[in-house]
Amino acid sequence: MGYHLITGGCGFVGRNFVKRLHRSTNDTIFFIDDLSVGTHPSTWLPEGTPVEKQNGLEFFGEDKRMVFLKQDARYFIRAMLDNENHIKDTYGLHVTRFKDVFHFAAIVGGRAKIDGDPMMVALDLSIDAEFFLWVCRQKPNRVLYPSSSAAYPVDLQTESDAIALSESDIDFKKMGQPDMTYGWSKLTGEYLAQTAAEHYGLSVTCIRPFSGYGEDQNLSYPIPAIARRAALKENPFEVWGTGEQGRDFVHIEDVMDCTLYAMERITDGSAINIGSGKLTSFLEIIEIFTSFAGYNPDIKKLLDKPVGVHSRYADMSYVNNDLGWKPKLSLEEGMRRVYDVAVDKYA
Repeated sequence: MGYHLITGGCGFVGRNFVKRLHRSTNDTIFFIDDLSVGTHPSTWLPEGTPVEKQNGLEFFGEDKRMVFLKQDARYFIRAMLDNENHIKDTYGLHVTRFKDVFHFAAIVGGRAKIDGDPMMVALDLSIDAEFFLWVCRQKPNRVLYPSSSAAYPVDLQTESDAIALSESDIDFKKMGQPDMTYGWSKLTGEYLAQTAAEHYGLSVTCIRPFSGYGEDQNLSYPIPAIARRAALKENPFEVWGTGEQGRDFVHIEDVMDCTLYAMERITDGSAINIGSGKLTSFLEIIEIFTSFAGYNPDIKKLLDKPVGVHSRYADMSYVNNDLGWKPKLSLEEGMRRVYDVAVDKYA
């Protein structure tokens, strides 16, 4: 028995990890979120899940092993830096150190957020700097830092020069330009992760997820938004840009599986790709969803919308061959799950 910490624990990825660790371990999951992007646990835990409030915390489940604190992660980290017994002194929990720490707290969103408010997104630099200072002092057993495919140089992701992005395409001695302030912040976070491992002896794993999706993702992301349009059988069917831009889509279950697998094997702060290794255009995604819905709509291209780089997909050779991991869910199976939920919600 012990404690795991998840920052940003109510966002799309964070909440899925809360539920996964609750199912797969006997430990207590302490998770933090200011709910600026994420949603309260009562909206994503099963209806009727017991909850008890005490000392500013909310304890969820019959076993009370999911412990939620509504707070900006930076305030929590600063308090822990000032007083290593902050949790005990403030909340009455006897937590001296954490086993695994998953750092999902970030200013994040879809393309409109990344392009529309880049200085707000740049606050991720502050969040990550304070986080790494704290974990280097607190010394948990293991740390997971989620980087992003946005850290890759944008000149490798153009219409004329799209390649499968390999881990080695990011080289701190020969830098390319990442994607906006979000890419810069994640690239800096990777550098801090390697520094934490090399200079402080911390066990750190970095992941570069590509276009993660799942059934409980909000409508600011393209896959659930497209699924909703298909469930409603909209015609014409709107797509941002030409729809010919492509991404590497990977289901959240595979993201979690690969993350936990990598944490057992990578400790030096180096990063791995998590994707399918396949480039799929948004027009192809629309075709998959409308085939589920059983209709063939006209496509309305919204050329004034932000679309980001033209093509972004992973070279999965290292993860597949050297680490020995491959995703379990096919694209069609994963999209079918998303579509079925959209039908239940909207149709």
